[in-house]
Amino acid sequence: MSFLKNEQFNLTPALCAVSKHKPKVLMLYGSLRETSYSRLSVEEAGRILEKMGAEVKFFNPKGLPLFDNNDSADHPKVIELRELVQWSEAQVWSSPEIHGNMSGVMKTQIDWIPLSIGAVRPTQGKVLAVMQVTGGSQSFNAINNMRILGRWMRMLTIPNQSSIAKAYNEFTENGVMNESPFRERIVDVMEELMRFTYLTRDQSDFLLDRYSERLAGAPKVITM
Repeated sequence: MSFLKNEQFNLTPALCAVSKHKPKVLMLYGSLRETSYSRLSVEEAGRILEKMGAEVKFFNPKGLPLFDNNDSADHPKVIELRELVQWSEAQVWSSPEIHGNMSGVMKTQIDWIPLSIGAVRPTQGKVLAVMQVTGGSQSFNAINNMRILGRWMRMLTIPNQSSIAKAYNEFTENGVMNESPFRERIVDVMEELMRFTYLTRDQSDFLLDRYSERLAGAPKVITM
């Protein structure tokens, strides 16, 4: 293991200034329907987050093109999405479960978020909460697959999650969620999202420092 001899490992977080601005949370939902329960659930979560002191922004996926290997990267909706992702410190993803998985609308949004934009990794180290809605019995397929995506995007996906069964029964005509154990769970999830965001957002340099990336960026030493 001689290549490690000169490597310095600093595993102690540095003291840093504490951010004073509101946590910045981006909300994504996975349906274009006029009555979209994934949108209504994420709007409910957004209202809860604002009560908790967050700044919340939503991305409307209507008009976002299908992912085409960056041929449409200059599309206004792609640019809007990527700018919001870079702005955010945390995200909430809410999708309907379709054929045992997240919706194509949800997956398309994630596909348009690259692992890197120039030298910036737009999702790495950001906190993520996952939610899903179903028209039938409670299921966890969509959130389980969104967890895989979150890990792939190098996000900090919180342990808690929300799955709303028979979502058509859970909202008023005005789109407000009824008081129920499902809503209580969303409150729990948003509390946890806020706590993780407060704990991690000022330690990004420490949390995202990777040995392999330091090694790749180090000057090459030529030995004779």
